[in-house]
Amino acid sequence: MSAVLQFRFAARSETGRVRTNNEDAGFAGPYLLCVADGVGGAEAGEVASATTSYVVSARSLAHPGHEPARLLGAATREAHAQLAAGIAADPRRTGMATTLTALLTDGIHTALAHVGDSRAYLLREGELSQLSHDQTLVQSMVDDGQLTPAQAAVSPYRNVVLHAVDGEHMPDPDLLLLDLRPGDRLLLCSDGLTDVLSPAAIALGLGLDSRTMAVDRLVLAALDGGSRDNVTAIVADVVDAPAIAANGQVLGAAVDLANVVDPAAVRPLRSA
Repeated sequence: MSAVLQFRFAARSETGRVRTNNEDAGFAGPYLLCVADGVGGAEAGEVASATTSYVVSARSLAHPGHEPARLLGAATREAHAQLAAGIAADPRRTGMATTLTALLTDGIHTALAHVGDSRAYLLREGELSQLSHDQTLVQSMVDDGQLTPAQAAVSPYRNVVLHAVDGEHMPDPDLLLLDLRPGDRLLLCSDGLTDVLSPAAIALGLGLDSRTMAVDRLVLAALDGGSRDNVTAIVADVVDAPAIAANGQVLGAAVDLANVVDPAAVRPLRSA
């Protein structure tokens, strides 16, 4: 059996020390990593994140061998359709929305889909780089030269998201092809972590040998650092190994809202 790129992962999602419910959701598996963060202040943010995480994971993993960027784009649009249907069935959910950051590999090619301000990072040979680009008001101001990154980091408007997956507007995710290599380490996380931890602190935690220790260190550092939000993180190592069929780990609201998402229905990836 030939070797293919895969993820070996550790993941954790915490409600945190201020919020009463977890609006983060996610999925981590050998071929897909996904974090969704229900947009704060909107009705049923946890329903939006759980639904989106479920749809993206179920649809992506049900079609092994398909081109990852195209598959993630289609899954994001299907998540929008499911949210629209949910709002039609229960108008009290009008306004629910979520971010989405997802990485999918077919064993050869890897793609990133990104909407909002959850983030994806790459640690390669000790150097940290941010793979995703925040779709926020302050990031747009940084891009236009109106703010410095340091000013953006402390702006009271730093959590104003310009794009999200919702039931009203068809999402247009950033879709990027990535050149991943065995030995790379990845981090997908919600802004409950990045609002508190600097890039240097993220690199330090991500550089621990153990994935489990790394994800625990990062989540606890964010909570101890005063995060007032839910905190979700997935730490994954890129490996080259024989293809496997396996379910992954469901996170956060996708576990809590059993009436919205059935984790057992996420179909395992079969080797092509």
